[in-house]
Amino acid sequence: MGLPGLDLTSKTAVVIGGTSGIGLTLAKGLAEAGANVVPSGRRMDRVEAAAKEIKKMGRRTLAVACDVAERSSLQALLDTSCKEFDKVDILVNCAGITQRTPIVDMSEKDWNAILETNLNGTLRACQVFGRHMIERKYGRIINICSLSSFVALFEVAAYGASKSAVASLTKSLAIEWARFGVCVNGLVPGVFLTDLNAGLLNGTPRGQEFLTRTPAARFGKLEELVGAAVFLASDAASFVTGHLLVVDGGIMASGVNR
Repeated sequence: MGLPGLDLTSKTAVVIGGTSGIGLTLAKGLAEAGANVVPSGRRMDRVEAAAKEIKKMGRRTLAVACDVAERSSLQALLDTSCKEFDKVDILVNCAGITQRTPIVDMSEKDWNAILETNLNGTLRACQVFGRHMIERKYGRIINICSLSSFVALFEVAAYGASKSAVASLTKSLAIEWARFGVCVNGLVPGVFLTDLNAGLLNGTPRGQEFLTRTPAARFGKLEELVGAAVFLASDAASFVTGHLLVVDGGIMASGVNR
């Protein structure tokens, strides 16, 4: 018998960046917990594939593409979701890009592109969906942060700057919106293997350093993020806001671990 507060039945979740990797795993995890889930992203083929997976789980869904660089696109995603489900209770902001480049060589164009997606895109989504949640006096927003919200990672300065800013934005939104019943928190993954990063981590010096710094001595499995996300999305987290929940196998707690 599960805890009633963790049951997401009758809730509607929108997961932006929910068509692959962490985002798709969280979308499916929220669906497993009972929510109807709208996984969105820029590529319609991936959106349709993700929605099909949600539908197979017995949940209602929609296939709506969106681009976090376009406020009108985010508004259309909200409007379409509300037309189908009457409301959006949960927003997960998982859209993000990165690029490995030495800081001295990084162009302003590339720097700005990363901040535009990771930071400004998160802000736009929070503004569009947050206004709806404030009006309803209920909402759960989960922003995907990063270890680089806290510590520097080699040659990904723009990504680190954007994710540090997302962590700060999360806290600012939390204190402004708490009185309206809208909880805004950050989920901070450690090092998780995905199809996109497996080649960068498996058997590489960078991957080995991450393993050395992880007390659990392994990479995370994507499904190990689901429990934290379901909690933050649920009524069980009604008094949790402005929190950055780290799921990292002990990296952030570690000094010397060998």
